[in-house]
Amino acid sequence: MGFAISDELLGTIVPIVVYWIYSGIYVCLGSFENYRLHSKADEDEKNLVSKQTVVKGVLLQQSVQAVVAILLFTLSGSDAGASAQQSSSFITLVRQFVTAMVVLDTWQYFLHRYMHENKFLYRHVHSLHHRLVVPYAFGALYNHPVEGLLGDTVGGALSFLLSGMSPRTSIFFFSFATIKTVDDHCGLMLPGNPFHIFFRNNSAYHDIHHQLYGTKYNFSQPFFVMWDRILGTYMPYSLEKRTEGGFEARPTKEFKDD
Repeated sequence: MGFAISDELLGTIVPIVVYWIYSGIYVCLGSFENYRLHSKADEDEKNLVSKQTVVKGVLLQQSVQAVVAILLFTLSGSDAGASAQQSSSFITLVRQFVTAMVVLDTWQYFLHRYMHENKFLYRHVHSLHHRLVVPYAFGALYNHPVEGLLGDTVGGALSFLLSGMSPRTSIFFFSFATIKTVDDHCGLMLPGNPFHIFFRNNSAYHDIHHQLYGTKYNFSQPFFVMWDRILGTYMPYSLEKRTEGGFEARPTKEFKDD
């Protein structure tokens, strides 16, 4: 008699496993200096928090997310989700994915921006994430527990509920969102990266936000840049080769002239 794992349990655990596997791949690729947005030395010298502390912070946030996910699946019920899964067409799945992406982006943009504009919240909550001046992959979810709960956990719950996706579909959506978030913080511009081909919101775009001149711009995450463009917080940039190797994302001359 086989042991069956529920979709709800998989939807809780798989994105966490994906996070560490995918970020681990980028740790291995971090030695490719010619594709880094910051040098390895900058990563070690400019960041204001140890990697051990980052790991502990991420594990804490993922523990909270797991508890909330289990509660969400329990309260929303799995019967309706299971029956919906049986009859879902490809078009329905695409609609659910796109709806969830827009909901998550909208929630995180306005929360993220408010945490920058509210001095108290920035100083006591969001500044924790900005201790990573040089972002790297497994620091993607390094946040204050309050921000992790409000931004990622509540945002994820809203995208799940409002999109109408089933627990099984959520396994794929949240794994995809996890990979995208890790990629945005990887600090690398690798050739042929599909996220850089299909999304304007990428590791260089988010790196701009982590620099001092960009903290009031490029709030969008993790998928689209629409809210930055609509509300005037979009900072255009260019990728320039560093003489010592690698790339640097810099605001464009046109933006500086403005």
